Amino acid sequence: MSIDRMYEELYQKLHKIMPEAEIRLKAELAVQINQLKKERNAVILGHNYMEPALFHSIPDFKGDSLELARKAAETDKDIIVFCGVRFMAETAKILSPEKTVLLPAEKAGCSLAESITADDIRLLREKFPGVPVVTYVNTYAEVKAESDVCCTSGNAKAVVESLNSDTVIFLPDEYLAGNVARETGKHIIFPTKMKGWPEIKLDTDLDYQIIGWHGKCEVHELFTVEDIENARKLYPDVVVLAHPECSPEVTARADFAGSTSAMIKYVEQHDAPHYLLLTECSMGDNIMAAHPEKEMLRLCTHRCPHMAEITLEDTLQSLKQTRYVIEVPEDIRKRAEKAVRRMIELF
Repeated sequence: MSIDRMYEELYQKLHKIMPEAEIRLKAELAVQINQLKKERNAVILGHNYMEPALFHSIPDFKGDSLELARKAAETDKDIIVFCGVRFMAETAKILSPEKTVLLPAEKAGCSLAESITADDIRLLREKFPGVPVVTYVNTYAEVKAESDVCCTSGNAKAVVESLNSDTVIFLPDEYLAGNVARETGKHIIFPTKMKGWPEIKLDTDLDYQIIGWHGKCEVHELFTVEDIENARKLYPDVVVLAHPECSPEVTARADFAGSTSAMIKYVEQHDAPHYLLLTECSMGDNIMAAHPEKEMLRLCTHRCPHMAEITLEDTLQSLKQTRYVIEVPEDIRKRAEKAVRRMIELF
């Protein structure tokens, strides 16, 4: 595709979001990247939180992190460029060990993934022997490797219920665990990370308990019930969609709660006067660019600093230099793959 054609396509989608001069610059970069990925037999994955110019120009696949990793594994490409954050690229490597996986930004981390370690899980297993460990895919490979099964924000409740266990350790997202507990009507308890931890005991009078963890997404924890109330005052007909990484109080007040892909599908399949997405702000911009007929309220001010590390400029250099190769030690990769595959087999 020529630069002029790329510019025209991006301008039609992004002229209400970005300055014209910036769109021209992004179009030039996108054309270079798309040419280079053909030469290097690469596939580019774009998470739903990527900034609009990147999201609407270079990805071969777009969506949630696990969905993207699975699609990349099915291709015959030699290189996977994951426009997302580190744990996402690690998951791609877990499922495609024979491929070279690149992360365009060296420091694209995640506050949630960094909230727990493999040692933490080993200590929990010592405290609660025999209790199955469910780990959110938004974690690093070493954490997945210590788990029995992984889950996504969309299937967390179903994964927990599939275990048929009176007690489940659910890590590391405090709010996702709380939402699962709310949906199942179960009791949730949290260990305190301190000397001698975890100093908690299971209540034998309860039929079912979820042992959670105090990990949070630094973006989703900022959304409040007050945000929803203020939006409804300004726009009484607004439909509010919340990610399950938001607090249970927030998801309970929203009209719909689901994964990023589920929220996108909801907007595409419904015809509401206004929508407000309680998730990383770039996704609202991306939906608005793809569906200009939808009225997306741009009241969001919460952007993920880690996702923002991924740019078209860095993606180009990543492909040129084979820069920031993701490696997962084979013993960890195999154990992590077992937990991921178990989830995939369930659903």
